[in-house]
This record gives sequence, structure tokens and C-alpha cells, in this order.
Amino acid sequence: MQTLIDSGIAFIIGLQSMGDWLIIPMQFFSYLGTEDFFFLVLPLIYWSIDSALGLRVGFILVTSSMFNYMGKLLFASPRPYWVSSHIRGLWPETTFGIPSGHAQHAMSVWGIIAAYRKQAWVWAAAILLIFFIGFSRLYLGAHFPHDVLIGWLFGGVILWAFVRFWDPIAAWLAKQSFAQQTVVAFIVSMIFVVFGMLVVSIRSGFQIPASWMDNALLVGTELPAPVDPNGVFTSAGTVFGLGFGLAWIVSMGGYQASGPLWMRALRYVIGLVGVLILWMGLGELFPRGDGLIVYSLRFIRYALVGWWVTGGAPWVFIRFKLIEDRNRKSSI
Repeated sequence: MQTLIDSGIAFIIGLQSMGDWLIIPMQFFSYLGTEDFFFLVLPLIYWSIDSALGLRVGFILVTSSMFNYMGKLLFASPRPYWVSSHIRGLWPETTFGIPSGHAQHAMSVWGIIAAYRKQAWVWAAAILLIFFIGFSRLYLGAHFPHDVLIGWLFGGVILWAFVRFWDPIAAWLAKQSFAQQTVVAFIVSMIFVVFGMLVVSIRSGFQIPASWMDNALLVGTELPAPVDPNGVFTSAGTVFGLGFGLAWIVSMGGYQASGPLWMRALRYVIGLVGVLILWMGLGELFPRGDGLIVYSLRFIRYALVGWWVTGGAPWVFIRFKLIEDRNRKSSI
């Protein structure tokens, strides 16, 4: 591993020596691989473009987030600027490095969009985005080359699993009752919690080397804090909310992203207001930190956000006639 780190440091120093003119373009590509960006794109796709694609994006993103969180804790690998003061940390992070979340999410999300659309130009655009998002993480000093490669590998496996198993699982769930679908969503969320907390327990006593802290301080105030159980409950709550919201809206006739452009745009604006109220508003009200109550409230907060995206907002759109045909079933 030390050989990979040493060679990676030399490679990143070489990239950063190409000049500061690359900082803004690389930060732009890096943003296209963030969970926050996908958090804005997912509702847009589901509410206003293609509900079936939006569901795939939502579930693959939350699944990728959970596996990335567990992978980082299992590898417990540093960021480049943590171990070398010669590397500039142009995108500070607090979590471990392997696998790169940006690279993994880019492969998963942009990959599922391309696989769903099945068009050559979409595949070409997705491949370019996946590459440049991963490359940007190297230039910005946020990841070693092997972090990005393993992130792409993780994302590719998740993408393959979704393409292979989505249709049969969706067909099976369609035969279940609303109550049964809700139970399935809750069980999946609890599986996230159990495995996530198991991995957290493995790293609970991890001591961050003082040199990592010292080098991180040279970049800014964001110090390494990689063992944070809150990420487990973020993913678990979101996957339950998405599943429950979908089952609920399907039980009332389903939802399709139909209508003229003004209608689609209005849906996105209204829905996004609801997301911000639940996500940011509850984030200000609920306590932060650690403990059962904090984790439970975080689960509830993200479950409500997930429910709003797949169920609550579509119900509002149907109620106020912001879709063309409320009787069309959801396409899964």
C-alpha cells in the first residue's frame, strides 16, 4: 500500500504542477459527482422528466452511498493531502479515501442513466463525465489514483447488479400489497443499519495519526473525522422513505412525469421547496451529534425527504392537477 501511496503522491504533484487554471474546471466536474448535486437531479428526473429513470437514479444513489460509506471504513485509507504537505488539498474532505465516492457515484448514477436510455450519445456523455469526475479528484488532491480506480470498480459492480436485477425485483414487488412493500422497505433499511453499524464498530477505536491532522490543518479547518455513524442512518432513512413513498403513491394510482414544459417546471419548483423544508428545516430543528435519539431523528428526517420525493410531492401534483393524466400507473 505504501508503494501505491508514494507513487500516487508523485503523480498528483505532477498534475497540480500543470497550473491553477485547472482548479475551476476540476471543481466543476467534481461537483457533478457529489451527493448534493444528485440530490437535486433525482427529483428533477422523477418529477419532471421520466419517473422510471428517476426511481433507478434514486435507489442506485442511496445504495452506492451505503456501500461507499462501509468501504471507506473497511479500508481506512488517508487522503493525499493528509499524508503529504506537498499536495494542495483543493477539495477538503473529512472521510477516508478508498473508495472514491465521487468516482463510485459517477459510475453508478451516470451509468444507470446511460443503461436506461440505451443511446450511443448518452453512453459517450456518461463515459466522459465518469472519467473527468474521477480525474478531477486526483488534481484536487482529494484522492489517490487507486482510490478512484476502486471507486469505479465498486460503482461498476453496483451498476451491473441494478441492470441485472431491477426488473425481476420490481416485478416481484408489484405483486405485493402496500403493507408488504412497506415492510420490505423497512427491512432493507434495517439491513443498512445493521451492516453499517457493524462496520462502524470495527473502526470505533481508530486513532487518526497526528501527521494526518497536521497536514489537514495546512489546508483549512476541516479535520479528518472519518468514523461518523450518522452516514448509516442517512442512507437507511432515505432508502426506507423512497420505498415507502413509492409504495404509497402506487397504491393510489401511481405517478408519471407527464405534461407541458411549464407544468414540469412548476412541479420541480414546488417539490424542491418541500425538499428544502424537510432537509434543511428539520436539519436545523433536530439535534446533531451522536446517540440513539440523534440517530433516530436523522433516520426520520431522511425518511421524510425520501417519502416526499417519491410519494408526497407526486400526491400534491396530482391533487392540484399538475400532471396530464393522474390515472397512468407508475413505470418502474
